[in-house]
Amino acid sequence: MHNVIRVDPDRLDLEIGGRLDRDAMVALLDLFVARSEGIEHGVMLYRIHDMDLPSLGALAVELSRLPLLLRTVRRFDRIAVVADAAWVRRVGELEGALLPGLEIRGFAPEHAGDAQTWLRSARD
Repeated sequence: MHNVIRVDPDRLDLEIGGRLDRDAMVALLDLFVARSEGIEHGVMLYRIHDMDLPSLGALAVELSRLPLLLRTVRRFDRIAVVADAAWVRRVGELEGALLPGLEIRGFAPEHAGDAQTWLRSARD
């Protein structure tokens, strides 16, 4: 399951589960860009569960759209990554360290409430 929901004017929730093939990646990235339109200094809750590695076609789509994705991600100040796999949370935090002005924190699913609190604290 893959979905992008505009929760508030400055918040997006992105959910990924299962395998991403080329077509699913195209649809997900298009939805992500469209639903984040107009967000400034936003926050994102990024839930990743039961995810398989994406197909080579999906990775090629992501790489081909990297400049657009980087511009879109710059609309956000904070991203909370909620994932079962510790390595996924760590990779997210590493990405945050590489992108100036973006703070990414990883949370285990049992700490999803802490992720919500952390995102809300960005608005205070």
